[in-house]
Amino acid sequence: QVQLVESGGGLVQPGGSLRLSCVISGTDRSINTMGWYRQVPGEQRDMVATISSGGLIDYKDSVKDRFIISSDNAKNTVHLQMNSLKPEDTAVYYCYCLAGLYGKYHLRAYWGQGTQVTVSS
Repeated sequence: QVQLVESGGGLVQPGGSLRLSCVISGTDRSINTMGWYRQVPGEQRDMVATISSGGLIDYKDSVKDRFIISSDNAKNTVHLQMNSLKPEDTAVYYCYCLAGLYGKYHLRAYWGQGTQVTVSS
């Protein structure tokens, strides 16, 4: 049973910082990509940042230069350092991984339960 366990969400004032972490366990497949998505009620879930096993990184345009994604492939963990937070960053943040045979075949997406991030004064 694959489990993605997030931590680090909470309430922060505008301009503040938070660090999200996710530990992925229980998979016998190789991880291709890890990352973070976020969702606001009534809207679709959007990609925030992803990092491949080879180190390729992608960011949502609105978080570039403010958020930093990092990973430890040996420990199957992924982090998201969020700086200069804005009220519009308020959302439920979901940890995500794409895993499959040899990290290439029969890829399947897995999701965490989500952690609330609220940016408000």
